[in-house]
Amino acid sequence: MNGATAMAVVLADELARCGVTDIVVAPGARSGPLAQALFRQAARSCQRLHTRFDERTAGFLALGLAKRSRRAVVVVCTSGTATANLHPAVLEASHSHLPLVIMTADRPPEMRGTGASQTTDQIKLFGAAVRLFTDVGPPCLEESSPSANNYWRSLVCRAVASAADGPVHLNVPLREPLDFANPDDVDTHFPGRPGGKCWIEIAPPVPPTLCRYRFAVPAAARGVVVVGDDVEDPGAVAAFAEAVGWPLLAEPQSNARTGPNAITTYRYLLAHPPTRQRLMPELVVCVGRPGISREVQALLRDVDELIVVDPHDDWADPTRSAHRVIRHLPTSEWPAAQPSWLESWRAADQVAQTALDDFLDDSSFSEPGLIRDILRHTPDGALCVIGSSMPIRDAEVTMTPRRGLHVLCNRGLAGIDGTTSTAIGAAIAHRAAGGGKAYAIIGDLTFLHDLTGLIGGAGAEQPDLTIIVINNQGGGIFSLVGHTADTVGFDDLFGAPHTVDIASLAIGVGWRHNAIDSSSQLTATLEGGGPRIIEVRTDRRANAKLHQRLSDHIGQALDWAGRQRSRKPPQTQGRPA
Repeated sequence: MNGATAMAVVLADELARCGVTDIVVAPGARSGPLAQALFRQAARSCQRLHTRFDERTAGFLALGLAKRSRRAVVVVCTSGTATANLHPAVLEASHSHLPLVIMTADRPPEMRGTGASQTTDQIKLFGAAVRLFTDVGPPCLEESSPSANNYWRSLVCRAVASAADGPVHLNVPLREPLDFANPDDVDTHFPGRPGGKCWIEIAPPVPPTLCRYRFAVPAAARGVVVVGDDVEDPGAVAAFAEAVGWPLLAEPQSNARTGPNAITTYRYLLAHPPTRQRLMPELVVCVGRPGISREVQALLRDVDELIVVDPHDDWADPTRSAHRVIRHLPTSEWPAAQPSWLESWRAADQVAQTALDDFLDDSSFSEPGLIRDILRHTPDGALCVIGSSMPIRDAEVTMTPRRGLHVLCNRGLAGIDGTTSTAIGAAIAHRAAGGGKAYAIIGDLTFLHDLTGLIGGAGAEQPDLTIIVINNQGGGIFSLVGHTADTVGFDDLFGAPHTVDIASLAIGVGWRHNAIDSSSQLTATLEGGGPRIIEVRTDRRANAKLHQRLSDHIGQALDWAGRQRSRKPPQTQGRPA
């Protein structure tokens, strides 16, 4: 038995005792003892161990596992640039408050600053993005066994507990020899608590149901509930909106877009000046972190009173307009708003929804129509990971309220990094939780950005995942966020066209490939299982024009509805306006 083996075995054993079920390992020599100890422990504890040769992919695979399971996931890699490749996933996990335990192997202190191979400064490498950093220190068997055992085990308990709010980083320096020697002796000399208990039992946070905060809202207040990313209990948010009789403006990945109060086309309603003026609330209760549409951001900025509901210390208030911040929604009874307030929103939503569906049904095969149809036809119990670029924006305006579909999106930093790996991790966790099929909707650049995510080891678990790649030959979103084809250097700087054959790529990494060009083909194709890639070819220039025509068409429908409403005779007394 050597020091590296002793520490690695104890850390692996205590992680299992703390309830960790998934470990992601990237191969490396310096991290060898850690990887071997975790492999051995996984076989003993029925944990799932996933290997990926690309650390960036490994990080996002772990993020997807954690995002769907909401349980701590361990990531292990070797020293040097390997650690830096985890940084994008650590940042996304930090902003999304996802539980990752990052364990980076390191050279011992005497090798740092010497030019030794694969040696760099890994101390606090991820800065303020982690909730806990510990440079564990190289193991020394001359120390008393009880002292080392207490340290290593209590450190694991603290790390897993701290990860409940975001990633933690344990930097693990290991001296040679790195041979994984006599691990059974470690079990004898470094025992854990009897009965398989964790070293420290940590009480859970106070349940949100104990929150009794009341804020004074007049019985007839015109309010709106806005819901974004990172929501603890989406069902409770939808129930709250129904209890107070307010419209519910929920982003797709909030998983709160359910029930009779959910409004689908709120972005178009808020973008139409007369409708926005008529439906402008007095109060907004904002749950989670919204950030897809500028129209919602403008609403949060301009409303008379904004109440932010967020349990985290870095609560979401991007417009710096919050009047109050509370940790959880109140559970006490609320006075309901006048029914006419919600009905006004529903009527406007119906006008815009009808106009949207009619336009998409009459148009040729389009990106927003494609995403609308996918989200309508995916089976109950399915998971859908949506790319954080154009697909989530199309989903925001086309996804009608429904139950039974779990939607995920990397909105912590809203980047396209690691989306395929995230989807694979989420699909594996979804199946482990007893869920159904898994889907991902991403653009071609997002797909190409994470090609190594498709590659697992020969014995790696294969996800039941269908990745739908919208191939519009480049970055379609840039035509819709302030740039046009007339922008100087548009294609080279923003459009980024490519000549990649996605079918050949899919075949090369062992994924089945289908190409479709109609909604009818899509519906039939969704029936199959994964792993596979469905490629949909579209034209990004035509797509940009279609979005503008769609917006104009809905605006005209709202104008017409406004004229019809103004021509109606005054309503009889006692009926809501």
